[in-house]
Amino acid sequence: MPAISFQSVSKIYPAASGAQSDSLKALDGVSFDIEEGEFFGLLGPNGAGKTTLISVLAGLTRASGGRVLVQGCDVQTEYAQARRRLGVVPQELVFDPFFNVREALRFQSGYFGIRRNDAWIDELLQSLGLSDKANANMRQLSGGMKRRVLVALALVHKPPVIVLDEPTAGVDVELRQTLWQFIAKLNKQGHTVLLTTHYLEEAEALCSRLAMLKQGRVVALDRTSELLKAAASNVLRFKIDSELPPALKARARVTGRIVQLPANTAAEIEQYLAAVREAGAVAQDIEIRKADLEDVFLEVMAGVKQRSPEELSEVSA
Repeated sequence: MPAISFQSVSKIYPAASGAQSDSLKALDGVSFDIEEGEFFGLLGPNGAGKTTLISVLAGLTRASGGRVLVQGCDVQTEYAQARRRLGVVPQELVFDPFFNVREALRFQSGYFGIRRNDAWIDELLQSLGLSDKANANMRQLSGGMKRRVLVALALVHKPPVIVLDEPTAGVDVELRQTLWQFIAKLNKQGHTVLLTTHYLEEAEALCSRLAMLKQGRVVALDRTSELLKAAASNVLRFKIDSELPPALKARARVTGRIVQLPANTAAEIEQYLAAVREAGAVAQDIEIRKADLEDVFLEVMAGVKQRSPEELSEVSA
């Protein structure tokens, strides 16, 4: 039995005018399974449907069609059973300003019928670097500390399935390292983890399998290693202080002075550099590196061959 099963999930938001043509289809037949014990990544640009899918999974939004199961429990017809199995870290900083950190964790435990779990609460506080903030009011905490508390709140009832929606957005490097060490530990103990993130280096390092959403549809679904193999084998990277030749702009990823181009052969690399020279520009700090997940992501989002539903179902099977 999968830990999470999305079965032809769709979500349509009707237009305020009531016109069907103006309605928004946030999810369009999303189907894939996440196996027990997986560390799974859900990627996509803003507006792709990631948070909507998480909201449907958590029971915060009702799907327009399809089913979502958590360890076999339907999130609509068996909401209480499904919710007990989930620990969701939301993207927004939502907190109760009337309690200190320890009190908030105790109240959250009570929502799931759990009492006298102070030992686990202490372990959460220690693992997330919150021990010295246990008696601090939530209003007194920095944004990063509030983010840590949200993680602790999601884990206080020891859910077998952990959902992290942009958990490291806007937080410092120390929190990222602390969080990932702790989550990786839980994953090794058998917890299933579903992660959405815009930090693709995190997804590449942590996730064994990935799904990519674009305009509410799954456009890539495979093991991380297989997605990387399918990308361009190498990337030419250099810095330039002048305008990039128009012939290269269409293929290049440009970040300030840094230019990156997919390069499969030595001849292709020489062609790129020759075009730069002919334009009167100078390429500096030239290097060649292996393609990473960001390269794969940009290729998929740019419309490089999308997989058919049949291909996607074969991968997820």
